[in-house]
Amino acid sequence: MSIEDAAIDIRYLLNRGFPQKSAVGFVCDHYRMDSDSRHILSRAVIARSICEKRRLKFLPCDKIRGNKVIIDGYNIIIGMESILEKKAILCDDRVIRDIKGISRNFNTSGNTHHAIELILSFLKEKGPSQVCFLFDSQISKSGLLAGLLREKIDQAGLIGDARTSRHADHDLKCSHDIVASSDGVIIDNAERTINFLFCMICEIPHLEAGISRINEFTG
Repeated sequence: MSIEDAAIDIRYLLNRGFPQKSAVGFVCDHYRMDSDSRHILSRAVIARSICEKRRLKFLPCDKIRGNKVIIDGYNIIIGMESILEKKAILCDDRVIRDIKGISRNFNTSGNTHHAIELILSFLKEKGPSQVCFLFDSQISKSGLLAGLLREKIDQAGLIGDARTSRHADHDLKCSHDIVASSDGVIIDNAERTINFLFCMICEIPHLEAGISRINEFTG
């Protein structure tokens, strides 16, 4: 049984109102999918109604210009790292998500610095009035990463900040600025949001090579 066939069955259940966790669990148990496949399916396969709402909600990429943007720091940086490492997937809602599952045990690497440079270069090109990277303070060394981002933001000639918060998800969901995140809960609850990593691959086509679709995986 391929992961693509499992995705078809999960979509069928989701589109008929089954909860995500139950649908993924039932199908994966039935086909005896391994843990990696389960992780991919749980992140990539989404009910049609949710996909449609998210696609309608996303602001056009050019709305970054002249506006304040608040960035879900770990989410977007790990996402870009995953693209560079060919460990990212384009999900049903057209959001690019990592399939590494490492956010709570995140450690910087050479790809982290490359990812940050690409993100800041993209922002410089798009011209926001102000940018803020927000990091979960409960993750180890968040303060150090925020400090690095402050330096990089200044070096890139952008106006902005990077800070930590004990309630980062809440801050993002309640922000009046444009929110950049690949987290479905944040996307659904934020006042204004942009499909940030998708915008980046549209502007930087060679990055698309690092992104898989569900039908590229085999069980």
